[in-house]
Amino acid sequence: MQADITLLFRERGAPDHVDVTPPDQGRIETRRIWCSAVLNDYLDFPHVGQVFMIDREVFHKKSGANTIETVVGVTSRPPEQANPQRVLATNRGHWAVESFHYMLDWNFNEDRSRIRTGHGPENITRLRRFAIGVLKGYGRANVSIAEKMRSLNRNIRSVFDYLRMTKNSTRFSASASS
Repeated sequence: MQADITLLFRERGAPDHVDVTPPDQGRIETRRIWCSAVLNDYLDFPHVGQVFMIDREVFHKKSGANTIETVVGVTSRPPEQANPQRVLATNRGHWAVESFHYMLDWNFNEDRSRIRTGHGPENITRLRRFAIGVLKGYGRANVSIAEKMRSLNRNIRSVFDYLRMTKNSTRFSASASS
């Protein structure tokens, strides 16, 4: 199927939609998407609404390096329900979810959790997500979640001060957590 989609878009012409992200974290990202419903009857795949190809070009400002990645995909949404802009946004949103799950698994080893019954898995995931949200607001923005967790683990008083959990908690300041 991947070969069929790649062949379809080999001579793809102008993209159906282009999305350029503003310079962020030292890079400029350009995403181009082409969509088609031409292969729907040909592909032996259930519920095909359309196929797409995305070129993701990243220019790294510091090094001047340019990388290009091409991916193909299938969506069950026909063009009437998902225009190229929406398909591109959905694809990008999927990777935001994957990135967040990676953060949960890396910092909390979530995939190895033995909590599997009742409401336990959902509840512990909510607590972990809450903790990630709290940690994102703690200290400097350019410090990783894992580094913040290690810092707080070494100094439990910082946790109580940041959350203002005791009567004599000191007033928290971002410079104090550095």
